[in-house]
Amino acid sequence: MKNITITFWFIWFFLVVLWNYGYPAASPLLDVLAAVILSLFNILLLKFIKK
Repeated sequence: MKNITITFWFIWFFLVVLWNYGYPAASPLLDVLAAVILSLFNILLLKFIKK
């Protein structure tokens, strides 16, 4: 399970970086909002996989 958690963390990190480089004109609020939404999606996905 630890490997899956680490893998999902790297996927989350990659998507956050992709967001930041894909939308450089986005405000800091949108950057934080995108990171939070991706994080929540990551948590939900991990809970779904645990079952």
